[in-house]
Amino acid sequence: YSLLGSLRAVAQTISYEVSLALVLLSFIFLVGGFGLELFSLYQNKVWFIMIGSPLALVWLASCLAETNRTPFDFAEGESELVSGFNTEYSSGGFALIFMAEYASILLMSMLFSLLFLGG
Repeated sequence: YSLLGSLRAVAQTISYEVSLALVLLSFIFLVGGFGLELFSLYQNKVWFIMIGSPLALVWLASCLAETNRTPFDFAEGESELVSGFNTEYSSGGFALIFMAEYASILLMSMLFSLLFLGG
């Protein structure tokens, strides 16, 4: 059953990364470069959340799905397993999985702040 849970997690991750990449590419085309300082410079007058509020909603929904938060946590399958797809791991691997999940949440929050709120 752990294999089924991990397959669901991988499918969900791949499907929502497409929308994250499209939102990021739209702002890269708007700014004209990949540098994070360009995003801050272009948002001196108006934040991008005012201009692209639908993109911000897509980004937030995709971030929730990417980090397996509450509405999108069906990949864990807790109704059929004890703890989801990570039941095969113990001690070190188990701790690394949870640390990586919370690091992903911090990264997505930082990118939202940089992309939509001017840094």
